[in-house]
Amino acid sequence: MTKRANAKYKLDRRMGESVWGRPKSPVNKRSYGPGQHGQRRAKKLSDYGTQLQAKQKLKGYYGNITERQFRKYYTEASRRPGDTGENMIGLLETRLDAVVYRAKFAPTPFAARQLVSHGHVKVNGKRVTVASYQVKEGALIELSPKARDMALVIDAAKSAERDTPDYAEVDHNKMTSKLLRVPKLSDVPYAVQMQPHLIVEFYSR
Repeated sequence: MTKRANAKYKLDRRMGESVWGRPKSPVNKRSYGPGQHGQRRAKKLSDYGTQLQAKQKLKGYYGNITERQFRKYYTEASRRPGDTGENMIGLLETRLDAVVYRAKFAPTPFAARQLVSHGHVKVNGKRVTVASYQVKEGALIELSPKARDMALVIDAAKSAERDTPDYAEVDHNKMTSKLLRVPKLSDVPYAVQMQPHLIVEFYSR
């Protein structure tokens, strides 16, 4: 198992829920936290602890974004008109790796990031290797011919674990996806409850 996979499943156990909704998650068998003290009764979290946990869960969901980068999303979201939490979700969901993941071109956000960084994804005909690239409404995402033949991509497209959201128009025959609109929190098919308003409270303390 890779270091990233270990970190991924550790997040599940730390949160006590299957963050990505994957059947392989160890939390489906062991609902307690990792480590030798994981089975101790969980302490009631303070307001700060609840806010921190909400931040760590959302940050980890998108493939362990760095704290510096995550805070930039909050700063940008707070500058924009409207609800800051909703704006944050919109910014995170329009990352290129997130768009690739939602299109079911990859089984996990980690795999989606790798597809992008290895140069297998084009945006409007141009190859983009930056996972955090912000995809605009109406942009066409397509996989390279090499990526279309990858077992990982084919299996992800056929997987019944999750559906493609209605804010993306996906063609698995051509391996293309078009972002129809920037989603709101209620549009995003998270496997667990995300609470961006708590993250806003955390950063605005």
